[in-house]
Amino acid sequence: MLIETETTPNPATLKFLPGRAVMGTGTRDFASPEEAEASPLAEALFSLGDVVGVFFGSDFVSVTAAPGVNWSDLKPQVLSVLLDHFSAEMPLFRAASAAGISVPAEEAFADDPADADIIAQIRDLIDTRVRPAVANDGGDIIYRGFDKGTVYLKMQGACAGCPSSTATLKHGIESLLKHYVPEVTGVQAV
Repeated sequence: MLIETETTPNPATLKFLPGRAVMGTGTRDFASPEEAEASPLAEALFSLGDVVGVFFGSDFVSVTAAPGVNWSDLKPQVLSVLLDHFSAEMPLFRAASAAGISVPAEEAFADDPADADIIAQIRDLIDTRVRPAVANDGGDIIYRGFDKGTVYLKMQGACAGCPSSTATLKHGIESLLKHYVPEVTGVQAV
């Protein structure tokens, strides 16, 4: 089995492509070893000690290294864990865990039903134009809400903590949304 590796705009994160589907639908972000207990693969990656983030996309796994960690030392270890997991065709999640995206209540906004048409346009643009581009960089952007002209988004995977994420958010996504949805006045990360 060959696992390809790609760099991402975030120098702390590498994208690993196992040549098969990782998540059937949705994405999953693990920001701590405790969160990783839901997945044998994420748990094994965190157990390497130098991993501070794991993200599952449709056909890739993004791994974020701790500050100061040299990827030339960590990459062979990550590849070994991934090869063992995918070669053995082990499950991605433990039976008792939720496989898809979960939205903690403190991160979700209550959308005003009067904004339903605007929100539908925003979600469509994010799903069709933004998310595919961001997935190419090893991450994901999740819609969290719309309030008084501001769109709230959560950045995951390689996008979380990326030095260029603010520029992507303000100059890329905000410009796109403002162009197609005049009611949008700004974009903010949560």
